[in-house]
Amino acid sequence: MSGKETSGNLGKQLPAQFYISITGLRVRSFWFVLTFWRHAVASKIQSEKAPGILHSDVKRINGIQHTLTAWENREAMKKFIYSGPHAQAIRVFRKIATGKTFGFEATKLPTWEEVHALWNEHGKDY
Repeated sequence: MSGKETSGNLGKQLPAQFYISITGLRVRSFWFVLTFWRHAVASKIQSEKAPGILHSDVKRINGIQHTLTAWENREAMKKFIYSGPHAQAIRVFRKIATGKTFGFEATKLPTWEEVHALWNEHGKDY
């Protein structure tokens, strides 16, 4: 995508370069499903309103719940993850789920196939 195109679901124009964050999480057991979704939905809503957000999407791939977000810069992403509902989710994460994250500078949004491949190859245990 060039800087003249929009990011799709939020309709925001993408700059020439931005920061991509990919996560993939799996709930540890049936007993944590409701807790996971309560935090996931609140974090998704928060992400769509966060300063610096350009794109926010989710997709389940092979039983793993993935997120793909694009940010104006890494600092905007870090402010988001350590505030509000997402910060609350981080506090309970290790109890309710397992997963990996990967972030990088980009000039275009990756496809979901690319997201999954990047996550598998470069994701770091959370």
